[in-house]
Amino acid sequence: MTLPALTAEQRAEATARATAARQARARIRTAIRESHMTMSEVIAAAAHDEAIAKLKVASLLEAVPGIGKTKAATIMERLDIAASRRIRGLGHHQIAALTQEFG
Repeated sequence: MTLPALTAEQRAEATARATAARQARARIRTAIRESHMTMSEVIAAAAHDEAIAKLKVASLLEAVPGIGKTKAATIMERLDIAASRRIRGLGHHQIAALTQEFG
């Protein structure tokens, strides 16, 4: 299946939307890093914000101070969360486990 040809205006709009989504995800990671938001607040915000819903759980965990790639992978394995999982794809038990552990 070939992609439809986009006009220059459509490409510019798509680029702007993608940039805004990346900036929103970066703001969330910064808020977690600086303790302005809790894990439960981020999960709640993902319910109505598409950009946040597409944030990978591993990336979110790595934003928590003191947690790097290895610790994030260990936590995700312990909580039975797949490495490629995004916030939108978390189940009820996974959400409960994350909020219990990180607030």
